[in-house]
Amino acid sequence: MNVRQWGRRNGISVCILRVPGIYSKERISLSRLSMPVLQESDDVYTNHIHAEDLARVAVKALQCGANGRIYNVSDDSSLKMGDYFDFLAGRFGLPLPLRLPRDELRNVVPESMYSFMAESRRLDNSRMKKELGIVPGYPRISDGLA
Repeated sequence: MNVRQWGRRNGISVCILRVPGIYSKERISLSRLSMPVLQESDDVYTNHIHAEDLARVAVKALQCGANGRIYNVSDDSSLKMGDYFDFLAGRFGLPLPLRLPRDELRNVVPESMYSFMAESRRLDNSRMKKELGIVPGYPRISDGLA
């Protein structure tokens, strides 16, 4: 049984927040920058949300989220994962991560990290904006880490 079925069965209004990489100045893992990332031709898109924006969305969803709805909670950036890590390295004065082809990267990063790097997704946050009335306070990662 999934969450929406559970809610219907128990007469409880449920909405689901689909949340990607949560970041804030306090949540950045700079140690991750020591691992290589995919070369540009193999790189995948990733989505992010600032922790403060996520909190605002959660409160708004509790107040007026439509029963049974799924909301993609993300900012407005459209970044590939390697570009995200390059940005972090530049922002914090660290060396850029090494870029490797997919077949080489698989052999040098943990399987859980490789699995994350193998999935490319671009979330559409228009339902979050339209139905919950949320516009990200930090629309791009550069805004959230300024």
